[in-house]
Amino acid sequence: MSSMESSCLPATTESIAKAQEAKDASESISILYRVLQDPSSSAEALRTKELAITNLTNYLTKENRAEELRNLLTQLRPFFLAKTAKIVRGIIDAVAKIIGTSELQISLCKEMVEWTRAEKRTFLRQRVEARIAALLLENQEYTEALTLLTGLIKEVRRLDDKLLLVDIDLLESKLHFSLRNLPKAKASLTAARTAANAIYVPPAQQGTIDMQSGILHAEEKDYKTAYSYFFEAFEAFSALEDPKAIFSLKYMLLCKIMVNQADDVTGIISSKAGLKYLGPDVDAMKAVADAYSKRSLKYFETALRDYKSQLEEDPIVHRHLSSLYDTLLEQNLCRLIEPYARVEIAHIAEMIELPVDHVEKKLSQMILDKKFAGTLDQGAGCLIIFEDPKTEAIFPATLETVSNVGKVVDSLYMRSAKIMA
Repeated sequence: MSSMESSCLPATTESIAKAQEAKDASESISILYRVLQDPSSSAEALRTKELAITNLTNYLTKENRAEELRNLLTQLRPFFLAKTAKIVRGIIDAVAKIIGTSELQISLCKEMVEWTRAEKRTFLRQRVEARIAALLLENQEYTEALTLLTGLIKEVRRLDDKLLLVDIDLLESKLHFSLRNLPKAKASLTAARTAANAIYVPPAQQGTIDMQSGILHAEEKDYKTAYSYFFEAFEAFSALEDPKAIFSLKYMLLCKIMVNQADDVTGIISSKAGLKYLGPDVDAMKAVADAYSKRSLKYFETALRDYKSQLEEDPIVHRHLSSLYDTLLEQNLCRLIEPYARVEIAHIAEMIELPVDHVEKKLSQMILDKKFAGTLDQGAGCLIIFEDPKTEAIFPATLETVSNVGKVVDSLYMRSAKIMA
């Protein structure tokens, strides 16, 4: 063990205290490694070693020593007893806290899966495999994640491990949503809810279920229901001081904007719960709400540019704001071209304060979508608007009369046929 000293220290509370009193993290780490070398296997020594592992994991995480955490997990295998699962999950969680270790986490989890197979530790293996699936989903390796989850779900259902089943069904729902398969995403979420109803679900997990429910309802444009789910998730995460609370709040504000209640955004942000999460994410949604209230595409584009990481790099927010932007742009263009029969595209672009090529492309799309009747004269750089062809009211009335006469003739024919018979 490269990080361990040659001499061991007794696994006692005094040794743990010595590590905590050390002048720097490196010295504390060195002392804790030596505590783990104590050959004693008494109940007191094992409890102390478990505490030493927890403290060592914390120190290595603070020092961003991800590779050393991986080695620690391998080196600790001889110490694994009743609390194996707790130790393994604790170290894997510690590695996850270090930024940029996604590939290392997958590699570490795969190593642990091989070890758990050899040791026949089924329950631990299933949890580590679920973690691998979550990491693959994060890395957008959807095919591999789906293959792993499909086999894992069947296995866990046979064992009837409800708590793990909730996690896996939720993962599957997120995976299908990422693949744009909404019916399967909803089916997996329903399965997760069914499993959750049969057991006690920790608040964090319930918050995750509510968050996913909100995302799926928002995707179906049912923003009012989505808002209520995001609110439930926000309350759960906020009580636990979970970082996911900010995302729940962000999606709550998004729902308010999408149902044309952008004025409510300021009230939510200035509430006691909202003030706790002031920052770039909340500022981004406030900028969008202000732009929407003013029906200003210029402010909208400024918000998208100034808060790119909070808006465009969040796939859920980006998808809904793209739809909102298109609607806003179409409404503004229709209002501007209404008085004209022929107008320069450059003039429209100047009035709407957007680039000419952007406006030209959108007008072309609107004509093809039959949002208005017209054509683009690209040689002259003009838009020609046609009058909407008016349907004469007499034509539908004539068709209806002919149809009614046809029914009368058919009825008379049927009666005459009965008389003749």
